[in-house]
Amino acid sequence: MAKATLIKIVFITASITFAHGSHASGNIDSGKTKAIACQVCHGEGGKSKNPLYPVLAGQHAKYIVKQLKAFKAGTRKDPIMNGMAAPLTDSDMEDVAAFFESNGNPQ
Repeated sequence: MAKATLIKIVFITASITFAHGSHASGNIDSGKTKAIACQVCHGEGGKSKNPLYPVLAGQHAKYIVKQLKAFKAGTRKDPIMNGMAAPLTDSDMEDVAAFFESNGNPQ
């Protein structure tokens, strides 16, 4: 096998691995079910049309998880979100985050 071909194979394999690794570790299907209550304010699939509630669709899952953990811990204050995040497990947060991330940019 030519060296150039081998380099291409390594590059493609690495690209696929890193692209896959950048996505959420949660379960999208599970997250869809768990995110039903979230969608009341944040819109279907996280595509909020109300300026009071941020768009979650396409947001990085790690960011969503970080914010949910902050709401749950009380280090980020919002009377509604603190209550919504309180019962969530880490797994719930990962699943919800994966679902919203998977919905891409709403524009």
